[in-house]
Parts: sequence; C-alpha cells; structure tokens
Amino acid sequence: MREEQTTVKSALRRETHDQQLRTAPTEESAHAFRNATRIQESLTSGPERRALLWLATRMPCWVNSDQLTLLGFLAMILAGAGYLLARWHPVGLLLATVCLALNWFGDSLDGTLARVRNRQRPRYGFYVDHMVDSFGALFLMSGLAASTYVDWRIAMGMLIAFLLLSIESYLASYTLGIFRLSFAKFGPTEIRMLLALGNVVLWFHPEMRIPGLPYRLLDFGGLVAVAAMGIMVVVAAVWHTRELYRQETLP
Repeated sequence: MREEQTTVKSALRRETHDQQLRTAPTEESAHAFRNATRIQESLTSGPERRALLWLATRMPCWVNSDQLTLLGFLAMILAGAGYLLARWHPVGLLLATVCLALNWFGDSLDGTLARVRNRQRPRYGFYVDHMVDSFGALFLMSGLAASTYVDWRIAMGMLIAFLLLSIESYLASYTLGIFRLSFAKFGPTEIRMLLALGNVVLWFHPEMRIPGLPYRLLDFGGLVAVAAMGIMVVVAAVWHTRELYRQETLP
C-alpha cells in the first residue's frame, strides 16, 4: 500500500513539474509550440486526477496513448449507436451508458499516460484529441436525435452549442495560452455522469416528464445544456476579447 501511494505521489509531482516546464517561457521555446495552461476546476477534477494517475502508473507497457484515444473515439461512436438502438429497445440505453464510461477511460487517460511516461507530443496530441472530440460529439448527438428520447432540434442545438464552446476554447488557447476544460464547476466528466444518470432513469421510466412542465427528461436536460453552453460562450468571448484588447491596446 505504501509503495502504491509513493508511486502515485511521484507521478503527481512529475505531472506538476511537467506542467511548470510547459508553461515556463524559455529563449529556445520562444519560437516553438507552447502548451496552453490547462484550467480544470470541475466538481470531480481532484478525485478524477488522482484516479487517472493511479491508472496510468498501472497500465501495461503495451498500452499507449494512441490506443486509448482510439478507444475513446470508438466508444463515443458506439454510444451514439446505443441511442439509435434505444429507438427500438431500451437495452440501447445500457449500451450507451457503458460506452460513455469507456469514452471517459480512453479520452481522459490518454494524456495522463503520455505525461506519466514522458511521451508527450503536444501539437499532435492537442490536434488529434480535439478533432476526435468534435467527431465524437457529432456521432453522440446524431444518436440522441434518432433515439426519440430527445427532439432532434434540441440534439442539434446541443451539438452547435458544444462546437461553438469548443471553438472559443481553442481560440483562447492560441491567443491567450489558456485552455479551460471546465465552466462553472462542470466539465466533460460531469456531463457524462448526468447523461448516464438520465439513461438509468429512462430505463425504469421511459416516458418520464418534468413535473409541471411539458418536457420529457432528456429534452429538458438538453434545453438546459444549450442555454448553459450559450451563456458560457458569450461570457467567455466577452471576457477574452476584453483581455486581448487590454494586452494589445494601441498607443
């Protein structure tokens, strides 16, 4: 047990040190690619980080980050397929829930594994990871739209809002060197957990509606998600525009 705790603590120190190196400007890195400072302040970020480091230090040597990224992507495709299957049989909801867990495993662990093993490829990793996220969101929302549990217009609204929020985050990463992974204590992990919880509820109550409102469960959740992401995009865009204007004020 002590050896395991020492291993995880050592990995934590190594990741913190790597983060400092990535964000510290040097003469050599002035013209090279520089990682943005990652800001992850979601509700589960602390326990999640420790869990990922624990898993990364125990991954077999033949498992690499690319394999985990591919696992996360395939899991998201299958989650969309699970929602499509749920149109005819509720077992699709269980498939989608399992695939959301697998997506978390692959998508969250790939970067941690690379940092623990000191096998980072910053430009490749950033580009591939977020292109995979974008296509994964397309498959997931398409599955939701076809499931009949969510109105297709709400599902497409969630996809558009997600892509707008992603674009804002990527532009902030490039222009300000800040990559925010969570907003208002919510990040990808919390969203997966809420969606999985909704799946479990619908397994037992397929026709569940919000009391006092004319909305089905996932329709209501989707509308809240669209509104929340829309507000996040506007607030972040205004804030970052002000900051960039302040930094580049003309004489």
